[in-house]
Amino acid sequence: MINVKDQIKKLQSYYSPKIIAEVNNEYVKIAKIKGGKVPWHTHENEDELFYILMGSLIMEIEHQQPFTMQEGDLFVVPKGVNHKVSSKKECTILLIESKTTLHTGNIITEITKSINKQKR
Repeated sequence: MINVKDQIKKLQSYYSPKIIAEVNNEYVKIAKIKGGKVPWHTHENEDELFYILMGSLIMEIEHQQPFTMQEGDLFVVPKGVNHKVSSKKECTILLIESKTTLHTGNIITEITKSINKQKR
């Protein structure tokens, strides 16, 4: 059993997803976001599920109006869709991603984390 609230307390850095569980070929991750460091990126072959645990998240999808997700909201970014997220204040999210999903797509920045770093 995993207590998600306890896992959130262990998060030390923004933009640093932590893998807390595995389901079939998917990782369940949590992360804290604050600001706008996540780059525009695409996951060519994988959908990405966002669930807002605390706070609010600004979701930007290319060629669409940005929208704000609130605590309890869930959204799936379909594979191949260019997107980015940001927040004005601290936001905690739960992600469900295929094990092949690269954290920031093919874009490498200061916040990009390898799967090994996400497991720690």
